[in-house]
Amino acid sequence: MAWWRNFVSFFSFRSSSSRFQGSDAAAHTIKSHGARVAKKHLHDWLILLLLVVIEVILVSVHPFYRYVGKDMLTDLKFPFKDNTVPVWSVPLYAVILPIFIFLIVYIRRRDVYDFHHAILGLLFSVLITAIITDAIKNGVGRPRPNFFWRCFPDGIEAYDRTGNVICHGKESEIREGHKSFPSGHTSWSFAGLGFLALYISGKIQAFDGRGHVAKLCLVFLPLLGAALVGVSRVNDYWHHWQDVFAGAIIGWVVSAFCYLQFFPPPSNDKGWGPYAYFIAQEEFYSSRDNAAAAAAQSVVIVDAPIAAGGQPRPFHNQTYHQMEMGAAQ
Repeated sequence: MAWWRNFVSFFSFRSSSSRFQGSDAAAHTIKSHGARVAKKHLHDWLILLLLVVIEVILVSVHPFYRYVGKDMLTDLKFPFKDNTVPVWSVPLYAVILPIFIFLIVYIRRRDVYDFHHAILGLLFSVLITAIITDAIKNGVGRPRPNFFWRCFPDGIEAYDRTGNVICHGKESEIREGHKSFPSGHTSWSFAGLGFLALYISGKIQAFDGRGHVAKLCLVFLPLLGAALVGVSRVNDYWHHWQDVFAGAIIGWVVSAFCYLQFFPPPSNDKGWGPYAYFIAQEEFYSSRDNAAAAAAQSVVIVDAPIAAGGQPRPFHNQTYHQMEMGAAQ
């Protein structure tokens, strides 16, 4: 059951490559490399702040009020009920929970590259998804299944001469009633939990070709949670099934792109670590090898042979073979 021990202890996983078996991940801690990594990706964090500003603007933008005739209200008369999954809870399980797992991995592996890039990739995944989702929401303006009771809370219908509804409900609820497509809860869920699923699959090497299905159970768990959130949106009559389907695709695709920006594919032999970690290791070994080669080429022999005229002849940049043979340059 060696695979099971590796499965349980995946947080401390190391590469099977002989070149990296002796590598010390503790050399890349927040204290030693954190400032350097953050400075190197300063522009990425600035772009992240810009995305936050764009998202705030999109949330405040008035959506397109699509024409809603009397005949169209047949599919929009579902009950106006509360959310099973509150809006405030979405960042908790889609952002905070993955970051908590990233922190556990960091405590075990002490790799600031993995910790930093996982958080950065997750935030990009969620924010890009949010911007795409809200931009489409505002542009489409599709009514929610409970639009009728948002528009006519007292049940008394009113229409203009073109047959379009004249709503007399709360402006905020009417406004929100035109943001059905796509589902924001679902897209956020798949953006955050989808990224987490990819992250876990890489850490435990779920696709190493050995066929351990138990690993897939852990990978599918975040995706199952995201799917159940989508189901709740239909059950609460806040979204049509097409809204949820589109939101899941948007969140999952964006999370995959953002993950692959920082990490190799989970099926890769190096899928357990970020690209930056392997680059740092290669630079470390390269600098160490170059330093050793330079030291070997700059050996100075104190007891040099006597040259003509009685003066000692210095030995500079001698090779080991020349020193062994007693030959001077």
